[in-house]
Amino acid sequence: MTRIIMCGCNGKMGRVISQLVKEDENAEIVAGVDISCEQLDTYPVFKKITECNVEADAVIDFSAPVALDDILSVGIAKNLALVLCTTGYSEEEIAKINEASKKVAILRSANMSLGINLLLGLVQAAAKVLSDANFDIELVEKHHNQKVDAPSGTALALADAINEALNNEYNYKYDRSAERVKRDKKEIGISAVRGGTIVGEHEVIFAGTDEVIEFKHTAYSKAIFGKGAVSAAKFLAGKEAGMYSMKDAVGL
Repeated sequence: MTRIIMCGCNGKMGRVISQLVKEDENAEIVAGVDISCEQLDTYPVFKKITECNVEADAVIDFSAPVALDDILSVGIAKNLALVLCTTGYSEEEIAKINEASKKVAILRSANMSLGINLLLGLVQAAAKVLSDANFDIELVEKHHNQKVDAPSGTALALADAINEALNNEYNYKYDRSAERVKRDKKEIGISAVRGGTIVGEHEVIFAGTDEVIEFKHTAYSKAIFGKGAVSAAKFLAGKEAGMYSMKDAVGL
């Protein structure tokens, strides 16, 4: 049985995960952390993770970057496996996460779904072939109108995966309105759409001469992210210190 502390338990993803874990015989949420501190479930809720005195094996974080320092310090002090699902981290915060992974097991992913993590490998394979054939690469991501960061962490993860396959020779273009120039061959265009209740849609476009190849992933509910996060927590609990990925958790 994996005992989980749910950070951001009163948010949309926190509630989804709470419901999923109720139906999981191998996991249990033993405590929640949320700035509202509102009691919504059967487990105790604390305003800050530093106030939590409940024994656990892992933390799932779907809160905000502002909570990162406390989560890392508590994780290290109590040897808790950390599943970090929050997006919008700064470069400085990512450096802190990498440093902490030397002392505790951490899995950080911008997207917890099986489909997206499979897609990361597919676009890498495509990029290696199509870049040599002078295909241009564009990413379009769509999310609901309440999402505050753009582009999405998943879009950046896809761009990073492609760039890694291409020896990190490409730069990212977020806005074409600032200057009137032709498209650079060594760039990956990234566009963000915000509207309605779109859960999440990511499209990778390889555009060549007279042909276009597209990879697309659409999320129809937040449950796919919750299932992935719970699977990651069960996988990570008890692991040695280090940085892990969803590919490790799902065996891709």
